[in-house]
Amino acid sequence: MTTRRGALAPLTMVMLAACSTAEPPRTTTAGADSATRALAVTPYDPARDLGGLFVDAQMMSVYPDSKTLVDATPKRDPQAIANAYNVEKGNRNFSLKKFMAREFTAPGAPDVAASAAKKRTMEEHIDDLWPVLTRQADISDPRSSLLPLPKPYIVPGGRFREVYYWDSYFTMLGLVESGRTAQMGQMLDNFAHLIRTVGHIPNGNRSYYLSRSQPPYFAAMVGRYAAAADSSAAAAYLDAMEAEHRFWMDGADTLTPGNAHRRVVRLADGSVLNRYWDDRPEPRPESFKEDFTIAQSLPEQSREAFYRNVRAAAESGWDFSSRWMRNAKSLASLETTDLAPVDLNSLMYHAERTIAALRRRRDQRGDATVAKQFEAMAAARKAAMQAHMWDAASGFFYDVRWRSNERVTDRPSMAAAAPLYFGIATAEQGAQVAARLQKDFLKPGGFTTTLIKSGQQWDAPNGWPPLQWLAIEGVRRYGHTALADSASQRWLALNRKVYDATGKLTEKYDVWDLSKPAGGGEYPTQDGFGWTNGVALTLSRATRAPR
Repeated sequence: MTTRRGALAPLTMVMLAACSTAEPPRTTTAGADSATRALAVTPYDPARDLGGLFVDAQMMSVYPDSKTLVDATPKRDPQAIANAYNVEKGNRNFSLKKFMAREFTAPGAPDVAASAAKKRTMEEHIDDLWPVLTRQADISDPRSSLLPLPKPYIVPGGRFREVYYWDSYFTMLGLVESGRTAQMGQMLDNFAHLIRTVGHIPNGNRSYYLSRSQPPYFAAMVGRYAAAADSSAAAAYLDAMEAEHRFWMDGADTLTPGNAHRRVVRLADGSVLNRYWDDRPEPRPESFKEDFTIAQSLPEQSREAFYRNVRAAAESGWDFSSRWMRNAKSLASLETTDLAPVDLNSLMYHAERTIAALRRRRDQRGDATVAKQFEAMAAARKAAMQAHMWDAASGFFYDVRWRSNERVTDRPSMAAAAPLYFGIATAEQGAQVAARLQKDFLKPGGFTTTLIKSGQQWDAPNGWPPLQWLAIEGVRRYGHTALADSASQRWLALNRKVYDATGKLTEKYDVWDLSKPAGGGEYPTQDGFGWTNGVALTLSRATRAPR
């Protein structure tokens, strides 16, 4: 691979404009924006610090996976590397690939080699994987994009070499089953540390994830930990839960009807709901080429909105799905920030209820007043969800286009299970959702994510562990035991089938055709895999124990 002086210069200049090198935008969260505060801990930001080298390396696909570059560690000062590149790239027979190999240490992946499946059961394999997927407390490295965490944590596996926010809730299910509640507590301590130092829990502990979070499962994690370890343990995380809630609700107090600010929307009737968002309207560094290429196909005035929407979809964890797209065949049609998602608002309702309960239990001066405030917020949110997200005609919950108050009824998805899991649905609604899930979503291998085959990984024919768990336990909560047991058995049978054939567990599965592997999306299906292990182990052991 060679380049000539100036050969990429015009294109590089355009792309550098899309990849901001300025300081992150200021926000109103806790007085200073979260990205700025985190950069004091880990100053290395590849997209910012490598300049034109970053753009050229990503656009020329020096590494097959765009995430590799942002996880790679510079062998010397990044500015010195960028300067050397500017000098050397004009040399005859210059090889960018060789330059990168000389100047960077590429990251490795967890060794999750296939198990000798005949010698170990799937459950034994999962128990053995926890140490493999565990990372010890980080040592701060100014040349790494990793945000250092003070205690050990579990990574998902494959290309996901750092902790991931919402993945961790489902991983924690397995830690409980494996008797590793102490490790669960360490991960909660890490998340509380991130809230204190960053202002929120990022998508993952990387500098390039700082401008977005993920589905806010922290309160649910705390509840699960308290139930597994000690009910009094939850109180230690109350301040962190309230701080995270402030992050998600930033701007709500001054928002007028029909408007939005960051992650909060106020509907025309005054109801307050949440949406997904990202503070930076530019390509994702870990998917720079993919985002930039799509943006260039759009009118210039539409590119900022696309970057916002693609990053917001990444914050949702469902990256990507027809759920977020006007045109199921085109990522350019993403409308994520125009939607109030049913599962996100279910999580916020649960967090508000949890905070209120902990305030009442603590019962110190002022706690009762604060508890009432959070109870009122939860009640108002539940009423808004019932009014705007429930569709009586089809008996299902849907996302809402908050500007027009239009339920997205042509995009039914497994997100409708969240109001059951968190107890928002009425008994009648629970029965109707369960019937719809059984009729349309239950496939030979478990629940399908959506009914649309778009080619995106969070669509049919794929099924995902977190959605299996929410649906199985959600319908069980409403008394639909036969459906819960059937879905659990189908999902576990598929997990075992793949494990017996390959000795591995993967992040997702094709639940329509059990002879095919899952696919779609920006990267190949990954092995490991944290949340698959957690959900499979919990469901497996539940089927052998009396309920």
